[in-house]
Amino acid sequence: MKFLLLTLITHQPDPVTGASETPAQRLRRVVESARLAEELGYDGFAVGERHEDPFISAAPPVVLAHIAAVTSRIALFTGVTTLSLLDPVRAFEDYSTLDNLSGGRLELIIGKGNGAAQAKLFHVTAEDQWERNREGYELFRLLWERESVTWSGRFRPPLTDAKALPRPLQARLRIWHGSATSRESVEFAARQGDPLFSANVTYPIEPYAELVDHYRERWAAHGHDPADALVGAGTAGFYVTRDAQDAVRTYRPIFEARQSVARKHGVPTVFHSIEDFVERSSALIGSPQQVLDKLSRYHARFAHDVIHLSADGDGLTDKQHRESLELFQSEVAPTLRQQVPSRALGAQRFVNGAAGGSAVLADEDGR
Repeated sequence: MKFLLLTLITHQPDPVTGASETPAQRLRRVVESARLAEELGYDGFAVGERHEDPFISAAPPVVLAHIAAVTSRIALFTGVTTLSLLDPVRAFEDYSTLDNLSGGRLELIIGKGNGAAQAKLFHVTAEDQWERNREGYELFRLLWERESVTWSGRFRPPLTDAKALPRPLQARLRIWHGSATSRESVEFAARQGDPLFSANVTYPIEPYAELVDHYRERWAAHGHDPADALVGAGTAGFYVTRDAQDAVRTYRPIFEARQSVARKHGVPTVFHSIEDFVERSSALIGSPQQVLDKLSRYHARFAHDVIHLSADGDGLTDKQHRESLELFQSEVAPTLRQQVPSRALGAQRFVNGAAGGSAVLADEDGR
């Protein structure tokens, strides 16, 4: 199994201390989190894309380019890239540049996005966001894999013998499809032969597991080898300590603050106490053995290769946050890495390594 740290770059007062950061301080903390992830041996670091309060993650390629400059090994993910909002040509230029700068460490998780701000800022609505996402994906793929593109669609001007630059380092970028509640995303991922990343955050496991099952069914129906299906899944919270009671006690104010923010923004509050959250959600809060047991149960249902954990230590001291990440790496991750063989991420996917230069990297597994 492989492990990513993910941040949506929330920007709000600390849920325990009430201290506030400037946007510059918050963004620098993201970069330091990525450095720490690489130092501790995590496999990837993901930056989300949101365009409304309480997030300042509007420009993941900019943040990931900074991270690429201060790291050397860790895979760089988006989580998610909202292609429904972006001009696919501009998105290609940004991410192809990042692919070159990072030595082929880039992977995308795409999604149509959600939230009222999309309509206000980009004039993208619930009625057209899915079609925009599909069209954006298809053009983005063409631009990535072909030197010259002739294309027409609904949502941007046509292209005739267009050449987008710079040409990417990776011959075929791995693009995951983010999935929360939509069968359309699952069906589209399966049809394209792309991996699926289940959100697995807001609700208990079953609705997400049903979508993963549907993905595997549709994957086979589209003629792909079932052994090639690749699935990732998220987690709703993260704090590992040797004392399980201490973990719950420490996380309680963090949970309560997040519940308050969710209610303020109209997000459903499914888990009504910290105890319920620890028991029924995907949150990893407790001792190493409890976390290992939960992840093993979830793997039995999802058969996933990759999980993401929260990169953010909001509500924790720097010491608590680092010790939690270290404890997971030393006492949870090794067992899962041994029990769940998984495919490589980032530049480790390529047979000729990630040395950079002008050569296009050839994909080992085609996805």
